[in-house]
Amino acid sequence: MSKNKRFKNVAFAGITFQAGSAAVDSATIMSSLVYQLSGSSVLVGAVTAILRFGWLFPQLIIGYLAQRSGSSMRYYVIGAFGRASAMALMALTLWLGAAWPAWLLTTAVMVIWVAYAFVSGIVGVPYNDIVARSVPSEMRSRLLATRFFGGGVLALIVVGIADRLVAGLAFPLSYAAIIGIASVLMFMSSGVFTAMGEPDAPSKPMQKPGFFQYLQDGVQVFKTDQKFRLFVFAQWCGGAVLMAMPFYVVAASQAGFGLDRVAILLGAQTVGALLSNPLWGWWGDKLGKVSLLRAIAIGRAVPLLAVLAAGLTAGQGAFYFYVLVFFVLGALANGLTIAVIGFLMEISPDDQRPAYSGYFNAITAPAFLLPLMAGGLAAMFGLKIVFMLALVAALMQFTLLMRINSA
Repeated sequence: MSKNKRFKNVAFAGITFQAGSAAVDSATIMSSLVYQLSGSSVLVGAVTAILRFGWLFPQLIIGYLAQRSGSSMRYYVIGAFGRASAMALMALTLWLGAAWPAWLLTTAVMVIWVAYAFVSGIVGVPYNDIVARSVPSEMRSRLLATRFFGGGVLALIVVGIADRLVAGLAFPLSYAAIIGIASVLMFMSSGVFTAMGEPDAPSKPMQKPGFFQYLQDGVQVFKTDQKFRLFVFAQWCGGAVLMAMPFYVVAASQAGFGLDRVAILLGAQTVGALLSNPLWGWWGDKLGKVSLLRAIAIGRAVPLLAVLAAGLTAGQGAFYFYVLVFFVLGALANGLTIAVIGFLMEISPDDQRPAYSGYFNAITAPAFLLPLMAGGLAAMFGLKIVFMLALVAALMQFTLLMRINSA
């Protein structure tokens, strides 16, 4: 298959997945669902923590298996179709369990969410490996921008449907329908990507290292590759910034934004991502991934400062204020994804890309448990402390990224 054809397949698969993942966005749809089911700040924090940790942690093992076997597609198939199935199960559970006690339905939702997160984590390493072998470096930022732009357009349609469903169906049936749409889109994405097939892998090493040697190699990479090490430290700070993400929707609710309009926040987030994509794609390919990482790091301080300045009580202007905040969050989230994936592909040797992805994501995974801690802090001290800590982390991340050029 030609590189042009592969570019189109990867882009289309990404577009459909992007729209599907928007329908189960942890900062809006899932946080709102869990908050309405449980009223618990701790569980709201757990939504994002589980998703990010589950996505990252399995990649250490998958990186080893993919590196050892020299093939990635089989692991992509397991993860991609597995996560789509998990969302289908959650939609069915919400539909059939509408009359269950709240605690029972909350438990079921959280258990399925954990399964979804960890099965999704199987996808990360093979996706990065296959895409990096399919698309040249100078086209990768544009590929990701195309994915997010097309996914954003499709997600806007999903947002419109979601807003109608939330208004027209009783809770939680409305969320069952939304998550069902997500599942269908994820199945479509999985099918298109898998049908593309896997490009030829670099030649396999003559000796296949055992898992213990693989871990030792990872320690050595961390010690000797300064760029990789600084990137890991910066990503730890990025995980701390993320602790505030699920609480924007809680802050909006406390400021008077009705959660029956949560799809509007998802829409604002999607539009922000959509409109910013051309900028991020151009920036990453022309000015470099490090430059883009720095811009996003300092940019992530803006919504945090805005919410802190508003005192979490935007009053009558809460609707427009939080629509704007989520617009900015959407733009920054897409830029961050393009920059992180692109930079990781660049610093990973061609014949060790699965291993590098596994090392990086496993080492940084614990940082993404911080939203769970943030839930406890929010319950004890209020939301302000969470946003303040996230702001400090954003500034620390920017400082670390400023050092990467000299590495």
